[in-house]
Amino acid sequence: MSEYRETENTEDISNTQYTEVRPAYKRTNRKTGKQAHPIAILAASTVISMTCGLGGGWFAATHLGGAGTTVVYQSTASSTSPMTSASGAATGMSIADVAAKASPSIVEIVITATAQGYGFFGGTYTTQGAGSGVIISDDGYIITNNHVVDGAESITVTLYDGKQYEAELIGKDAKSDIAVVKIDAGNLTPATVGDSSKIATGDTAIVIGNPLGTLGGSVTSGIISATTREIVIENESMELIQTNATINSGNSGGGLFDGNGNLIGIVNAKDSGQTSSGALIEGIGFAIPVNTAMDVASELMAHGEVTNRPTIGVYLQQLTQDTQNYKAGLYITDTITGSGAEAAGLKPYDRITAIDGNKVTSYQDLSIYLRQKAVGDTITLSIVRDNQEMNIEVTLTGSLSTNETTSQQEQTEQPQQDEQSGNSMPGYWPLP
Repeated sequence: MSEYRETENTEDISNTQYTEVRPAYKRTNRKTGKQAHPIAILAASTVISMTCGLGGGWFAATHLGGAGTTVVYQSTASSTSPMTSASGAATGMSIADVAAKASPSIVEIVITATAQGYGFFGGTYTTQGAGSGVIISDDGYIITNNHVVDGAESITVTLYDGKQYEAELIGKDAKSDIAVVKIDAGNLTPATVGDSSKIATGDTAIVIGNPLGTLGGSVTSGIISATTREIVIENESMELIQTNATINSGNSGGGLFDGNGNLIGIVNAKDSGQTSSGALIEGIGFAIPVNTAMDVASELMAHGEVTNRPTIGVYLQQLTQDTQNYKAGLYITDTITGSGAEAAGLKPYDRITAIDGNKVTSYQDLSIYLRQKAVGDTITLSIVRDNQEMNIEVTLTGSLSTNETTSQQEQTEQPQQDEQSGNSMPGYWPLP
């Protein structure tokens, strides 16, 4: 479950850090029932895994197996995303037309969760968060962000027409920051899904969502600032679309649309605050490309989890500088039962230095390289064990249960701080 903590309603982010678009939160004390003023931030607990692209599977099929048939809608519009003007004079639709087409597919999401109180009084309290979502099937499947629903005890969805439903969590994936929920409703208006591989820098970008958790259906517009940005969020490296369309807390999980009203991304992050020199940061927002998002959503709808992501099957801990007898680098802390890592004989305290000859100094290096791999591929890990360098071949497997490791080491160890050196030592990152 995610950790919630109080803060002011500001974004304190440096020019090199990017954060998930934070849902708008309020805290209700269980005893008094009074609403507190501060906004609570969702600090997502990151579950890390080795990944590559999910293969564009949703393009290959529009019907999923399982109980009944769910049709995930796909765009049949033009292959390009033309510029759109407020007057409609350009080749695309007007912004008003796009809003009219796309808004019925956008929902408001409110979650409740129990958080642990600290300080003199301690105890627990209920926190409520608000985000956005996009309808992807007419029978009630909705895509949103993992960080919107992570830790939720209840999920309430409000449709464009004001109707409210309690939603069921179908599945969530921390690696991609995608989740799917479902409501018991029919004849809904799903978004027309576009193709994020065909967008271009300068194309129209329109964001529709629920900013601040109180302004459902809000529409902002801009352009595609960059089609692909490698951004690290909560220790996770993601390839995201950059836009200058205004994004605020509560837009998480909402839609990024092109000039034809086609869904091209799921909003999930922004950069704001000030640079180190004091300059104000504005107009830098990010969205998960819809091709990636729909691949993950299809897996979640079919299996409740992502099953086709290749994994090494280890837990890692990164040292950012030399500490006692350990050099800075990426260390294995444990292997997962049934994994390629276990079969290959990888051990705790092995330091990974390269993968297939490519230098590795961080988790992000490893994660980015493995995007091009598939389940069943074999990689060569260069490691240092007991001051001896060696190369070990590892066959990548699919998803594994992280409840079983090959040692008795505790998987829930929290991030530590080395008291002597002040070295940051992030907690174990499971790589299922």
